[in-house]
Amino acid sequence: MAVSDHVDFAGFMEGVKRRNPHQPEFVQAVQEVAEDIFDFIADKEAYHSEQILRRMAEPDRVISFRVCWEDDNGCIRVQRGWRVQNNNAIGPYKGGIRFHTSVNESVLKFLAFEQTFKNALTGLPMGGGKGGSNFNPKGKSEREIMRFCQSFMTELYRHIGADIDVPAGDIGVGGREIGYMFGQYKRITNQFSGVLTGKGLEYGGSLIRTEATGYGAVYFLQNMLATRDTSIEGKTAVISGSGNVATHAAEKIVHLGGKVLTLSDSGGFIYDPDGIDLEKIAWVKTHKTHRRGRIEEYVEAFPNAQFHACMTPWNVSCDVALPCATQNELLGEDARTLVKNGCMAVSEGANMPTDLEGVHVFKHARILYAPGKAANAGGVAVSGLEMSQNSLRRSWSEEELQVMLKEIMEGIHSRCLTHGRQSIDYVDYVKGANIAGFKKVADAMLAFGVV
Repeated sequence: MAVSDHVDFAGFMEGVKRRNPHQPEFVQAVQEVAEDIFDFIADKEAYHSEQILRRMAEPDRVISFRVCWEDDNGCIRVQRGWRVQNNNAIGPYKGGIRFHTSVNESVLKFLAFEQTFKNALTGLPMGGGKGGSNFNPKGKSEREIMRFCQSFMTELYRHIGADIDVPAGDIGVGGREIGYMFGQYKRITNQFSGVLTGKGLEYGGSLIRTEATGYGAVYFLQNMLATRDTSIEGKTAVISGSGNVATHAAEKIVHLGGKVLTLSDSGGFIYDPDGIDLEKIAWVKTHKTHRRGRIEEYVEAFPNAQFHACMTPWNVSCDVALPCATQNELLGEDARTLVKNGCMAVSEGANMPTDLEGVHVFKHARILYAPGKAANAGGVAVSGLEMSQNSLRRSWSEEELQVMLKEIMEGIHSRCLTHGRQSIDYVDYVKGANIAGFKKVADAMLAFGVV
């Protein structure tokens, strides 16, 4: 990487590591952006003198708090909760709440940093934030989840608001959890406002929010393939995950004439050579969402499929791949295998699912590769539309929202093209997304002075 004498990439990253010890996910997210931004800002004095990237890589605030709740046996449990408010230069902080045992400050800081760029790419006025807890809702009763959510919101409510910070759902936080948290916020504040998104349709939610992230990742894939004069029709797809994002990505692939070969969870992946059609996707949705089952049980319902325990699906030959599970699930060796097996496009449905080595492999191979901050922005885009609906006290039809989602994903793709076009036949979508997102936020920060 060529770095101007005016800047010192190595020194910048050393400072990030020194200020954020034992936070590998956050450091990785900053490095992936900085690798592209340093070349872009080399001859732009204002960004240097105002320390814009350094300021972006330091959250506005990290709020940490204790969450006490009582389980069904009367035992007192203590969890940790966080809200990371990274940057609000272009709008209120916006980003999900994650409940999972892997949640820690590093993970939430990386997610909030990524969210800042992702939200900027949508073209909607939203800043970047993220929150969550190391609480695990799996195996908990409805009442236990309700009590935890109420306790979590009892602390969080003082830090959020429709014009301050608007959380949403994420891993472990769906419509049920959002409902419990919104109810507690309303009880404490006596306000009915658009303080959360992902709400039920009965109380201010938006149609297609559930589908938006998975659908959006496929729409972005569709836009990338169009630059090579091809489409999803007839393509084989390997997908990781089996939750909301993965199943809706699979659904849209099938709608567009593709063939889905895999889905996965933490126990391994299933490979179905016959293709995972809409009937099978519906089975997975019911099995995983309502019955809390494991993906390995798919082979009992569909015996032609195979289950591979403790493995990810990246060794399966495919035309396109969509990592839709979690961060760092696709490693450098996996990326090399995908490229070797002829994969022509990767669209990330999860946040930072490819490690840095894998990113470099895809870029070196010059395949179509869309980072999560661009490809999975459909979810937060529809969350932004839900915020608009709440402010206007109205709602849009499913048809209107589908059109708006497609237009937003096309707009993100166009912004990536503007800054990522390397030659007539190659677009570096990582670079395009990083620069487009950075420029919008950075220029707003310059307008405000040193704040």
